[in-house]
Amino acid sequence: PITPGELLCLGSSLAFSGLFYYMYRRKARVVARIQEAPKLQVDDNLPALVSAAEGRCLPYVALEGIVLPAQAALTSHYHEGLQGVIQKLLLKEHRLIWNSLARSW
Repeated sequence: PITPGELLCLGSSLAFSGLFYYMYRRKARVVARIQEAPKLQVDDNLPALVSAAEGRCLPYVALEGIVLPAQAALTSHYHEGLQGVIQKLLLKEHRLIWNSLARSW
C-alpha cells in the first residue's frame, strides 16, 4: 500500500529530476557551441567579416590579438618574464528576441 504522501514525493522527485536534466542538457549544448567557436584575429578584416555575417552578428567567436596595458603591465612575483593586464571594460551584447506568447522582448 502506497500512501498519497509517498506518491507526492515520488512525483515531485521525478519532476525535479526531469527539470534538472533538461537544464543540464541545455547548458551542455551551449558549452559545446562555445568550444567549437572559431578563433578570429583582431585585425583590419574583422569589421568586414562582422558586417558580412547574417544579422551583422557572430554568435560565438574567440578573438585573439595583442593586448596593450593602459599604464604598466603586471609582472608575476612567482614566474619570471610572465606579465599580464587587468581587463577594465567588458561589453556584453544581448540579442533581443520577441516572445509572441508572452508579448515581451
